[in-house]
Amino acid sequence: MSEHPDWLIPDWSAAGIGALMTTRRGGVSAAPFDSMNLQQGGGDEADAVARNRALLAEATGATSIFLRQMHATGVVRLTRADAAPGAAVHAADASVTTDPGLACAILVADCLPVLFAAPDRRGVAAAHAGWRGLAGGVLEATVAALCTAAGCAPRDLQAWLGASIGQAHFQVGADVLEAFGVDPGGAAAPAFVPEQPGKWLADLPQLARDRLAALGVGAVRGGGWCTVSESSRFFSFRRERVTGRMAAAVWIEAAR
Repeated sequence: MSEHPDWLIPDWSAAGIGALMTTRRGGVSAAPFDSMNLQQGGGDEADAVARNRALLAEATGATSIFLRQMHATGVVRLTRADAAPGAAVHAADASVTTDPGLACAILVADCLPVLFAAPDRRGVAAAHAGWRGLAGGVLEATVAALCTAAGCAPRDLQAWLGASIGQAHFQVGADVLEAFGVDPGGAAAPAFVPEQPGKWLADLPQLARDRLAALGVGAVRGGGWCTVSESSRFFSFRRERVTGRMAAAVWIEAAR
């Protein structure tokens, strides 16, 4: 793996597993998609996105399989057939694979990407976790699918949280608290800080950590970057509206 020096690399101990999250640096797209935009069909030049995806493939040595993300909880298991030319794009918000050389890839520009590694190179997974997906159970569905595919328990998994909107910039209403089973009129919950009447600041990484802890996932790292506040490094839909997308990807490295 020869990633761009600005990209994020999980600080986990997962031998034989490659993983990264791109930033907005290192690609060829012009403003407002400058420069490592990986989203097709979002307004950027198709040739530029194709070149950026080729740069990602060169850096990872794997074939990234992207999804048609729905802000829901669907999980798909990827196989070599998904890397074939003309293969259908799955409508899902998480993917799992046990095949070396296939990268489970998630596109983000404020939502939280969560990467997973099973022990002994037995499987990997990636989940797109905005607040709707988190509240709906996308992490629970992803952990269940990966444990089934890899023949392991949640305590055996390692998870890594990428860059997402930070709590200081994520204002939400009572509907979001209620989606997580929090009473807006009750005592303050750790992941929701009151800001003004009827408004709270939500901590997306903490909500993910809470869900993973409840599942018994053994090791959780990352989650310390804010896409909104670091404009030179990250795309942010909330900040810019018209912007690019970064990718978080995880794969089983081919045996040498």
